[in-house]
Amino acid sequence: MTIGPHGILTAEQARTMAITALAAARNGGDPAGDRKARRDAITVKELSERFDKEHVSIRIKASTAKEYRRNLTRFILPALGRLRVEEVTRADIAKFHHSLRHIPYQANRCLEVISKMFNLAEMWGLRADGSNPRRHIRKYPEEKRERFLSVAEIKRVGEVLVEMETENVELPSAIAAIRLLMLTGCRLGEIMTLKWAYVDADAPALRLPDSKTGAKIVHLGKAALNILVVIPKLDGNPWVITGNKDGGRLTDLQPFWQRLRNRAGIKDVRIHDLRHSFASTAVAAGQSLPMIGKLLGHTQVQTTARYAHLAADPVRAAADQISSGIALALGVAKPETDNAAAA
Repeated sequence: MTIGPHGILTAEQARTMAITALAAARNGGDPAGDRKARRDAITVKELSERFDKEHVSIRIKASTAKEYRRNLTRFILPALGRLRVEEVTRADIAKFHHSLRHIPYQANRCLEVISKMFNLAEMWGLRADGSNPRRHIRKYPEEKRERFLSVAEIKRVGEVLVEMETENVELPSAIAAIRLLMLTGCRLGEIMTLKWAYVDADAPALRLPDSKTGAKIVHLGKAALNILVVIPKLDGNPWVITGNKDGGRLTDLQPFWQRLRNRAGIKDVRIHDLRHSFASTAVAAGQSLPMIGKLLGHTQVQTTARYAHLAADPVRAAADQISSGIALALGVAKPETDNAAAA
């Protein structure tokens, strides 16, 4: 019986392995078969390749698929790729998740990818049913970052866009993309993958067949429509936000956004914050949360509920104004001008 290669195992290791193998054989085991099965068992890296081919490439939207692959390549496979799928334990996943505790958002997204991948491993017969090693591992709390542009900041962005337009250095389509994002509240992917076929100028609306939440209608205000109608339509190019290549679209707005925000002095603002700013402006204008949800295309009420605290601001201001007027009539408060003069 061959235990292992000569020169690699010590005599003590070889004796221990031989005793274990003989004991297994006496109990009806098949040590040679077990070793072959272990050699044939696929690794997490090999599972990820099948996961990509049979699930991600077929069932997942392009933007999400890109994020899945990024998490696999950058985080999951370097840590777990060599492990055999059937041998991965909850402790392995917990240790990996813990190693990313300094980036909780990314840690949780990786956990989601692992969960989906090992669910499929069970379905494909690569692991026992109900053995997903991600089970019972709690996600890290994620701080919901909400940044809204002030009126002054919006004005500054507008000024920089006009300056860039005049300088004629930046792509006009990149400038148009930022303006559309600010005027519609759309997600970045919705504007970057917008085709002329989706634009209904008569409605006016954008009829998006495949947004994050499925088919969606974005109703356009006059200002947004005015931006769209002056964007030139290029022969043979179906995209609204075009790139430098013939027939292609602009695929990455981030470099332009970095230059724009640095010049405008708003270095902490992300592109997605433009969507939040659209919502906060709607709240300040007195729009209801259900209306804001419709404008943003939210399918769940709780998604719009994040703006509830902003909705209280105009109500609070109205309450303050009304109560101050009544208090003045009651003689329990002095006019602000008198207070200022006394100071």
